[in-house]
Amino acid sequence: MLKMDEKNIKEIQSQFSRMNDMQQKAVFCTEGPLLILAGAGSGKTTVLVNRIAYILKLGLANPWQILAITFTNKAAGELKDRINAVVGVGGNDVWAATFHSTCARILRRYGERIGFSSHFTVYDTDDSRRLMKDILKQLNIDEKFLPHKTVLSEISKYKDKMQTPADMKKKSDFDSRLVSIAQAYELYQQRLKTSDAMDFDDLLCNTVRLFEENPDVLEIYQKQFKYIMVDEYQDTNKVQYKFVSMLAKPRNNICVVGDDDQSIYKFRGATIENILSFENEFKGATVIRLEQNYRSTGNILDAANNVIKNNVERKGKTLWTENPVGEKIEVHTALSERDEAQFIAQKIIDGVAGGMSFSDFAILYRMNAQSNTIEQVLSRSGIPHRVIGGHRFYDREEIKDMVAYLQVINNPHDDVRLRRIINKPKRGIGETTVNRAMDIASSLGESLFNVIKCADDYPDLSRASAKLLDFSKLINGLIDAHLSNEYSLAELYNLVIEHTNYKEYLQTEKEDYEQRIENIDELLSNIVKFEEDYEDEEATLSNFLEEISLMTDIDNYDADADTTVMMTMHSAKGLEFPVVFLPGLEEGIFPSIQTIMDSSQLSEERRLAYVAITRAKEKLYIIKTRERMLFGSTTRNKESRFVTEIPSKVIEKTGEENLFSAHRFEYSTSTSVTFNPFAKKQDSKPTSKTEYKVGNMVYHKVFGKGMILSAESMGNDTMLEIAFDNVGTKTLMANFCKMEILS
Repeated sequence: MLKMDEKNIKEIQSQFSRMNDMQQKAVFCTEGPLLILAGAGSGKTTVLVNRIAYILKLGLANPWQILAITFTNKAAGELKDRINAVVGVGGNDVWAATFHSTCARILRRYGERIGFSSHFTVYDTDDSRRLMKDILKQLNIDEKFLPHKTVLSEISKYKDKMQTPADMKKKSDFDSRLVSIAQAYELYQQRLKTSDAMDFDDLLCNTVRLFEENPDVLEIYQKQFKYIMVDEYQDTNKVQYKFVSMLAKPRNNICVVGDDDQSIYKFRGATIENILSFENEFKGATVIRLEQNYRSTGNILDAANNVIKNNVERKGKTLWTENPVGEKIEVHTALSERDEAQFIAQKIIDGVAGGMSFSDFAILYRMNAQSNTIEQVLSRSGIPHRVIGGHRFYDREEIKDMVAYLQVINNPHDDVRLRRIINKPKRGIGETTVNRAMDIASSLGESLFNVIKCADDYPDLSRASAKLLDFSKLINGLIDAHLSNEYSLAELYNLVIEHTNYKEYLQTEKEDYEQRIENIDELLSNIVKFEEDYEDEEATLSNFLEEISLMTDIDNYDADADTTVMMTMHSAKGLEFPVVFLPGLEEGIFPSIQTIMDSSQLSEERRLAYVAITRAKEKLYIIKTRERMLFGSTTRNKESRFVTEIPSKVIEKTGEENLFSAHRFEYSTSTSVTFNPFAKKQDSKPTSKTEYKVGNMVYHKVFGKGMILSAESMGNDTMLEIAFDNVGTKTLMANFCKMEILS
C-alpha cells in the first residue's frame, strides 16, 4: 500500500471539511481503540461511513480488511449503500453486516472444526419452537407447568452469557423448574447437533467457541481485519463483546460507536457495562464525544439533558445545537385517556390545516395498551394513521380472537369467525374435521354452526362429534346469556373469557402472554366506555361490533402514505419527527410500575425517556391525565418524575393544571382506584352540538368541502359518510369531526 506524505494527508483531510470538529477528529483517529459517544441526532452513521472512506483513501487497508458490524439487516444494507456512495469502487468488499451474518460466514468456512458441515441449517424462531415442543413431550414435561417459549427464552439468556447446559445444571440446585429447563437445554443442543443445525444464538456462541478451540482460525481473521467498527455498541451483550474483542487483538484497532444514554434493550440481553467499561477493557482508548445535535431545537435538548443527568451510571455528555431555541414543550393535563386522545387529534388536525403533513406527527407510548383509545379517536376524527413496530389494537391476534367470539355470539352463522375460534383454545378439533363439516354445510346450504351443533347426525363427523357438540353447547350457552338481557356487554365479555379459558391458553402457548392478557383486559375498558357513551337501548352488541368495524376499516393506507405514525418508545429509537406526542407521562405508566422500586430498571426507563424526547425536531407535547382507565380499572397516578426533571423555563402548561398535589417530588408506587365495570353508568356523555343531515354541504378543516351522503344514528353520536371534493369519501363520527355546515 502507498505511504502518504503529510501534504497528501492534509489534502485528503480537506475533503471532510464539511463535518464539525469532533466528527473530523473521530474520522481522522484511525489507530488504536476508539470510543465514539454519539449523542442523539449527532450524525454517528455519517461519521462511521466517512471514517471507512478516510481509511481507504489513505491506503491503510483494503476494503475486505474492514469489518463494520451493526444490528439489523436493514441497518447493514443502508450502511453498505452509503459506503458505496462515498467510496465507489471496492465499497462492496467491506464486510458491512450484522453479528449473525458475519458469524455465519465464518462458520460456513470453518464449522467442521467444531463438528458442523459447511451446509449447516440455521433454525429460525418457529423451527426452534417446534423442536422444543417435541423435546418437552419426550421429557414428559407439561407445557402448563413449563411452556416451550419460557424454556427457549431461558436458554437464550444462558447462551448470551456463553453458559452451557452443564452450567445451568450447576445453578439449578433444588429448583425443579430450572432442573427441567437444563434437561431440555441439553437435549435441545443434542438434537441441533444431530440435525447439523444452529439457532440464532448458536451462531455467535459457536463462533466464539471456534476461535477458542482453534487459535489458528482466530489468527486468520485477526490478520484479515485491520480495522473493526461496531455500531450501536450500547446494545451488545456479553457474547457479542467477546466476539469483537477476540478479533480486535493484537492490533486493538477497534472503533465502537454508541450512546450509553440510549441503552434501552436490557430485556433483550444488552448490557450497558460493555460501553461503560470500554476504556478499562481496551487500555489507552481514545474517547470522542459527538455532542452537537442537528435534529432538535434548543428547548427540546434542554429537556433531554436535564432528564438524563439524573442517571448515575453514564459517561456524561451534554447535547447542544445551533438550531433555534424553538417552541416551549407543552405539558398538557387531560381529564382522561379519551380527553388525552382528543387533544392529540385536534393538534394534528390544526397542524395539517396549517400546512403540515399527517406524517409530520408521531405518537410514542410506553406500552402497547395505551394505543387503544388513541386509535379510536384518530379513526373517528378521520386522521390516517398506522402502527409501526406493533399491530393496530384490533389487528392483534388475541383481540381478533375475542372479537370473533363476540361476532359468533351476535351471529352464529358467521363461518369465517367461527372457523377462527373453533379450536382456539385447542379442543382437539382439527382442520380435517372442520373441512369435512364445511363440505357437509356447503352441500346442504347450511351454516357451519348448524352442522356442528348436530354433529352426531353425520357419519363423517362421528369421531369428533363429542368435541363439536361440546363447542356448540359453549356457544349456545353464551348466546342464551346474551339474549336473556341479564348481562351487560362487559359482563358478557367476562363470561366469554371465563368459559373459554382463553387466558390460561395464552399462559400456556404464548411467551408474551402477560402483554396479551393486558390487551384482553384493555378490550374490557373499551366495552365499558362504549356502554357509558351510548343510551341503554343503543348499547347493543351489534352496535359495538359495527363501531369496531368502523375503526379498523375506515380507510386502507399503504406503508408510504401520508399518515400519522404510532409506536412504542422502544420502536422509535433511531427515528425522528417534526412533532412528537408522549402520552401517559404518569408514575406507574412511565416509568412503569415494575421499575419504580428498582434503581437499575428506573435508570433504563429514564434512558427511554431521553430517547423519546430526542425524537422530536420542532415541537414536543407531553401529556398526563387526571384519571386513566387501563386494563379494566381506573387509576389516578402522580405526575411522572421525568416531567418534574425538565426545567420549568422550557415548559408551557395547558389543560387541567391542578391535577397533582403540592407533593410534586414525593414518589411511591402509583395510587390506584379500583373501578367496577359493572357499576351504574355515568350520566355525562359527549354530545354532538351540530345536527348534520344528508345533503348538507360541509367544510372540514383538513379535508375541505364535501357533501353528506348518509347519516346513521348510533346512540348519542352520528356516523357520517361524506364525499369530499379533494380526498374522496370518508366515514367520520359527528362528535369528533367538528365541521362547518355551508348549506
